[in-house]
Amino acid sequence: MARKRTDAAGAAVARGQTLEEVLDRNLAELLQEMRVAITGVQILFVFLLTLPFSARFEELGTFGTTVDAVTLLSTASATLVLIAPVSFHRTLFRQRRKQQLVAFADAALVVGLALLLLGIAAAVLLVLDVVLGRWPAVACCAFVVVLGAVAWYLLPLRQRRPSDG
Repeated sequence: MARKRTDAAGAAVARGQTLEEVLDRNLAELLQEMRVAITGVQILFVFLLTLPFSARFEELGTFGTTVDAVTLLSTASATLVLIAPVSFHRTLFRQRRKQQLVAFADAALVVGLALLLLGIAAAVLLVLDVVLGRWPAVACCAFVVVLGAVAWYLLPLRQRRPSDG
């Protein structure tokens, strides 16, 4: 937590802003990012909630129903984690805890995106197992996991390294 305070205070000084202004901006940016993630989760979640009621669901077998359960649980978990900052904010409302809220929302977004990636990959596996067969589905699922991990985590983390020049 001390590092977050130093980062926010350093950003405030660098931008000629107060700590509160930086925290307000950080919170607004986090909320916008969460809106994007929540939309993806909602679309996937609705699809998953309707799937067991389709006529062909019974044909999935043990593998398909297991993947469906993993997909549903990871997507439900992503939903809960991505919405958690709302409860955090409401619980600490007017307690002057914005710095803790920003730190919590930041961590929740990172975890929520990981759960969303799992849900997306499992949904791809589920659908492509029916459409293409098991091994092409596994290969495509692996591709989605690697692409998501690179785009959402590896590339941004590489940019956090101090530059050499």
